[in-house]
Amino acid sequence: MKRGVLVAIAGTGLLASAVFAWSAVRQEREFRRLIAVGDAAITRDQTYEAIEAFSGALALKHDSMLAYLKRGDSYRRRGELSAALRDLREASSLDPTATRPLELLGDVNVAMGRYERATDAYRRYIALDDRAPHVLYKLALAYYRNGQTMLAVEPLRRAVALDDRFAEAHYLLAMCLKDQRHEADAMQSLTHALEINPALGAAREELADLDFAQGMTREGIEQLEALAALEPSRPQRLVDVGLAYARSGQTDAAITTLGRAAERYPEAEVVYVTLGRIWLSAAEARKDRVALSKALQALEPAAARAAASSDTLTLYGRALMVSGQMDAAERVLQQATSVLPVEPMSFFYLSGAAERRGHVSAAHTALVKYLALADDDQNAQLAGHVADLALRMNNGR
Repeated sequence: MKRGVLVAIAGTGLLASAVFAWSAVRQEREFRRLIAVGDAAITRDQTYEAIEAFSGALALKHDSMLAYLKRGDSYRRRGELSAALRDLREASSLDPTATRPLELLGDVNVAMGRYERATDAYRRYIALDDRAPHVLYKLALAYYRNGQTMLAVEPLRRAVALDDRFAEAHYLLAMCLKDQRHEADAMQSLTHALEINPALGAAREELADLDFAQGMTREGIEQLEALAALEPSRPQRLVDVGLAYARSGQTDAAITTLGRAAERYPEAEVVYVTLGRIWLSAAEARKDRVALSKALQALEPAAARAAASSDTLTLYGRALMVSGQMDAAERVLQQATSVLPVEPMSFFYLSGAAERRGHVSAAHTALVKYLALADDDQNAQLAGHVADLALRMNNGR
């Protein structure tokens, strides 16, 4: 009888073990199924469904680093950053040797503007794997955004040493070097970035700025021309080329470039305003009536628009003054002073137009407002003119 009891007990134990084992297998299968469901939802950008699936997986395995990682990443994709931080921290604590939770922790902190905490997460990643150029770049970018450009240089140099074809890292290194006034090294890094990726517009802009700062006008204009070719949908790019020619004294080249822009972008107000600005400057410098006529022709339609800016109206009013049309000039300049944001020079020119029409009080008021807004080296001289206008007002002149 005893033997029968022992056999029964043993059988019961074996059955319990088998049931437990089968339950564990079923639980593992369900866990894996839910992870797969969540992954599939992520590929369809269905982050809510992914979170539901990963939460179900966590209900089965409370200590799963993988499930916390995936749910945390899903929260990050949804923009629920606090929830993402919670899960990613848990994932990292469950497996301190895992690098992916650390990278995502850094990414989430960057998205929240918490750059110090982001750099801490990226540094912990690098301590585990120091041959990840993309994370070295992220670390440097977090330093850069936090204003710590000197600290950003070393990880960037390590990143490009690991991957010399990393154009964005070369560009960011150039920005850090420029910030530290190492212009020659910055130009070298920008040139290298463009050799790797000629379409990196931000690098071309920076290289053009450095070229102009170094007096390398031709090279700077070449970079702006390349940008205009790379971004044919942006009229501002050709406008920048025209302005660069104008600043270098090449007025004819500036006008030719802007004429080309006007043909390509007939509806772009900025093209005509810039063309009018350059024609007006030429008219004033040369006393050229033909140039003045072309300035008025370019500026009049832009100034007639309901949404004309204060700057555009000021330019047109100035052109009218040069042409001797003081009545029209005063009206347009009064309008320029009422459009926000106000171009300070609108008050200066309004004062001149009003004075020439004998409107001394209006001239005085406009010049006082100009002095309040402008930082002008001639303020002392203009203050004297304000006093003269005040005296004329008191004398009834």
